[in-house]
Amino acid sequence: MSFIRTGLREIALKIKRQKTRMALRHEKRLLQKSEISLGREGTSQAANFPELRNEIVALKKLEQEQKEVALRITQIEESIKKIEADREQNAETEHEAITKLKLDKKPLLQKRNQAKSTTELCERELAAVERRVQENESADRQLLKELSELEALAPPPPDFDTRMAGLNARRNRLPDERAELVRARMGSADALRVAKEKLIAAEAEVAVVEKNIDKVRGEFDARDRAFAEKIRAQQDALKEARTHHQSVEEQKNPAYLNIGRHLASQGIAPPNAPHLLDDVRRHRAAVDRHLQHKNELALVSSKIDKQELRQFYFSVVSLLVLLAIILPLVFHSPKKREWLPQETETILSINCDQFERDDLPKRWRKDQPGNWANVWSGLVGAVAATPTLNLPHDAVQITRALTTEEAGNTREFILVEARNDVSRVIRSIERDRTFKKRTIAGLPVWEKPNLSIARLGPTNLAVGTTSGVDELVRVRLGIKLDLKITGQLFDRFQALDRESALRLISRNPPNLSRVFQPVFASELLEAPQLLGLAMTLQNPVKAKLLLKLNSSDAASQLATSLRQAPQRWLRLQDSDLLLCTQPPEVVKQGSTLELRFIVPENSARLLLQRIAKTGPGAAVAAQ
Repeated sequence: MSFIRTGLREIALKIKRQKTRMALRHEKRLLQKSEISLGREGTSQAANFPELRNEIVALKKLEQEQKEVALRITQIEESIKKIEADREQNAETEHEAITKLKLDKKPLLQKRNQAKSTTELCERELAAVERRVQENESADRQLLKELSELEALAPPPPDFDTRMAGLNARRNRLPDERAELVRARMGSADALRVAKEKLIAAEAEVAVVEKNIDKVRGEFDARDRAFAEKIRAQQDALKEARTHHQSVEEQKNPAYLNIGRHLASQGIAPPNAPHLLDDVRRHRAAVDRHLQHKNELALVSSKIDKQELRQFYFSVVSLLVLLAIILPLVFHSPKKREWLPQETETILSINCDQFERDDLPKRWRKDQPGNWANVWSGLVGAVAATPTLNLPHDAVQITRALTTEEAGNTREFILVEARNDVSRVIRSIERDRTFKKRTIAGLPVWEKPNLSIARLGPTNLAVGTTSGVDELVRVRLGIKLDLKITGQLFDRFQALDRESALRLISRNPPNLSRVFQPVFASELLEAPQLLGLAMTLQNPVKAKLLLKLNSSDAASQLATSLRQAPQRWLRLQDSDLLLCTQPPEVVKQGSTLELRFIVPENSARLLLQRIAKTGPGAAVAAQ
């Protein structure tokens, strides 16, 4: 096994060489920076060396270019300041002009408001006169009616003449009053016309002033936008000039680098910064040290036996190939099993969280608490009798699996997934003397008349009859075959919405009428090989129905019939209630149909009652 030690040693040497290379690159960068700094400060001393004449000439040209760029930057900055001052002056002038126009507008607004109030007053007076004229005419008609009725009396009353005289006198006064009212109406109409003319004139004056304000504001805004555009252009030019200045400064670095290296080689330090020479010497020593260490590591690595190294690499590659083969098999294998018997035909899953949050259960619990308690007990089955387990708060999901035996009897297996560890429930059961404890292959089971409980996992319980719980325990221990997640039934079950309050799936749909009360129409149960239902009990209630048929042609025919006559298929058996009031959304994928539709609330309630086996009889349901 020496080739393994050799390979690991070579890997350690590679890591050390890589670290040395990284440190060497870092020290070279620091050395270059220190040499540039030395050359920048020692430019005056470089004039004494003829071999650095080219660098000095290049630096003078670049410095001259930098001066020109700096001058341009100064000019641009002054131009920006001037434009900003003009822009501020324009804003002040605009404020003054707008303020003056608003002062001119203020008396016109007062005049318009006064004309408006006068017009409203005239309209009210004219309306009052019109009302009095109508009252006069109504009084005249009423008196004429009374006269006609009095003349029609036979025999005439004793005070006939007196009453006739009174009515005639009252009626004779009405024309004079009406004439006076007509004159008043004409006067009010004239006053209203004059007031409206004044109001129109005042509004026209106000409109002229507002138009002038808008015009002045538009002119000044246009000037402000022009100033802003000029400032933006100058700022772009300033940014470009500063970038140019920085690039020229970077172009000086090669000359400074050559000067700094020459001064460091000659041992000359600038009088104003003598420490720069020490920095260059220190970084040169560090670079030499890292180079020497790198060479030593390379020498040690060259002495390693190449044959053993090849053996090590071959072993590593072989191991990687084996992992590449094994890991996909591991990840494609089932992560878990559902712990249900393999012969399971029907699965009913209750999501306790969704039942607690959805609208329909909340209203039902509030309006009909007794009815809802029966429905909930029917849905969860024997789980309701589990000690100290508060289903709405402690349980996450309840799974009920049902299978039909040859004799026609139905067996049920119930699994409860709790929100937290179920140790508290187990301790409560152990303290309850009505429970008796026994074991199946080391796994404890507690039972009492009509109820057995076993712990299958940290948060999982098996609840139900003794035979059902015993079979679930044997499935959990691997003694009996379980319902694998790769099976067709469970794949389809997982495809249904996991956030639904209720999920139901069966690979023998005609048996659903025997397992629960009749829910779906017999035509719908006989058509597919597999049927699945998912419901969300919000407002409105939404459902998704999954149908697996024999062939793609059969699926196409059923999809056409569902679109044309949904009331034939989507109805509750032995009832006039429909599962949907609108045609469902039908999606076909091969021989599978997926239907989405909204369920009326009455139909949803009856459907839950029938699944819970608490629904009314056929005659009551039909009514």
